[in-house]
Amino acid sequence: AATGPAPHLRRVGGTATVKAMLLEWCRARTRGYQHVDVQNFSGSWGSGLAFCALLHSFFPDAFDYGSLEPGARRHNFTLAFATAEERAGCAPLLEVEDMVRLPVPDAKCVYTYLQELYRCLVAKGLVKTKKR
Repeated sequence: AATGPAPHLRRVGGTATVKAMLLEWCRARTRGYQHVDVQNFSGSWGSGLAFCALLHSFFPDAFDYGSLEPGARRHNFTLAFATAEERAGCAPLLEVEDMVRLPVPDAKCVYTYLQELYRCLVAKGLVKTKKR
């Protein structure tokens, strides 16, 4: 399990800087994906498609992103979290049932999960970070 901010995101400043950098990383990785517009750590993730797009950007052979529908939230979250666990080794910190139950995901929970996903992708060598 992760402790503290994702590696190398903490270099520049405090929590606000880390959050801004992580949000920008998510935005850059998901740019161009249909039905995805990452603006925050809550509503932008509500359909599950942002999670799917982020994972698809690293593992394009894992599933057919074009076949996903914004309204199929349970399917999208299930697919994203299973892919993150299987392909990236990311701990299942979010529950599909919780995500489906909430109309807008909890920003702290999404932020924590994305930090862990980032950390796992760095550990696998899929995200390059600047050495200190």
